[in-house]
Amino acid sequence: MTDHGAAAGGTERLTTREAAERLGVKPATLYAYVSRGQLTSHREPGGRGSTFDGREVDALARRGRREPPAGGEAGGRIRTGITLIDRDRYYFRGVDATELARRHHYEEIADWLWTGTLTPGTRFTAPPEALAAARRAMAALPRGSGSADRLRAAVIAAAITDPVRFDLGRDAVLGSARMLIPTLVDALPEAVGRPGAPEPGDDRERLIAFRLWPRLTAEDPDEASLAALDMALALLIDHDLAASTLAVRVAASTRAHPYAVVSAGLGALDGPLHGAASGLAHRMLAEVLERGGAGPVVADHLRAGRRVPGLGHGLYPGRDPRAEALFTVLERIPSARAALEAAREVEAVAARQTELNANVDLALAVLSAASGMKPEAGETIFAVARTAGWIAHALEEYGERSLRLRVSGHYTGRRPPVPPPSGTDPRP
Repeated sequence: MTDHGAAAGGTERLTTREAAERLGVKPATLYAYVSRGQLTSHREPGGRGSTFDGREVDALARRGRREPPAGGEAGGRIRTGITLIDRDRYYFRGVDATELARRHHYEEIADWLWTGTLTPGTRFTAPPEALAAARRAMAALPRGSGSADRLRAAVIAAAITDPVRFDLGRDAVLGSARMLIPTLVDALPEAVGRPGAPEPGDDRERLIAFRLWPRLTAEDPDEASLAALDMALALLIDHDLAASTLAVRVAASTRAHPYAVVSAGLGALDGPLHGAASGLAHRMLAEVLERGGAGPVVADHLRAGRRVPGLGHGLYPGRDPRAEALFTVLERIPSARAALEAAREVEAVAARQTELNANVDLALAVLSAASGMKPEAGETIFAVARTAGWIAHALEEYGERSLRLRVSGHYTGRRPPVPPPSGTDPRP
């Protein structure tokens, strides 16, 4: 290691090139690790590039070498026929997911993903008993509860009203899924400032996007805005084995009922590196608009050693197709112009430092910021959308050998026998 790699206190600092070589990856992949929270970077004042903690890089390299296979399957992979991510595109059951989102509503794609049959006009209805229980559960939460808290409470309440939830037969699971998603949406309180969410009238008003909108913002939607929300839901239905989906598969492998597996997914989703990531991007865009430019905002993030929200994705070396599809729809909305320009400026300014492109979290942030929604609105959209994908994975996992995802730990503690801790009294 050259002399410039040693910092005060003996901590080894690596340049981008050195860190990438040590991990055996390209620089773009290195910054993808940063965007996913697997590495942290630091830009020294007056420096020309980022540096990385050598110990952190080595730890990531060791984890990659000793990762135990999941489920005992070859290469640690879990068999799935739901989503394929390949060459900056992604596909639902072999069909381009962005094309599906352009042509069909969220409910139609969700039901097709579950059944293999695409039925135009598919709509979901919340049972009165489940909806009433979910609303009571949400209302009982402490003041200040977030949308993820409300959704978790609603899932538990709805489950208790479903007497056939333990029936894991395909028809029973599909019935539960078609009831649960509208229950989650209709149980959410309407946005502050609205006279009340409208009751579904004509067929268009029965769409999940139409019913979700008044729970997210007090602004009245136009057709283009509703189309953008519907597309966002459709694009986010599934994305292979993301962290929350893996949690769902593990729960389903124990033969947990569909409400329980959705609860597992919601638990894993509640984090800044997954479902809540769009909220960070929303706040960043709001600051860009307030300060009149992306330069100072991006600089503040880099100076603090933080990654810039809404940029980069480890599975797409190029552009995130979900972001591009959603940006295309947002360009048709006049009220989204300022937020969209702010997002593009963030991407352009950050490109001088990193090779990361906008991801779907940034596109969601444009939708929420342009529509008068709160920062956590993107998390709500993400959770509602992904519930359909979680059900698809649960259905698939129910057909596999139970408990197949029991992995073995890689013990790194002291080798036994180790004497008991001192100062403990033996049992009488």
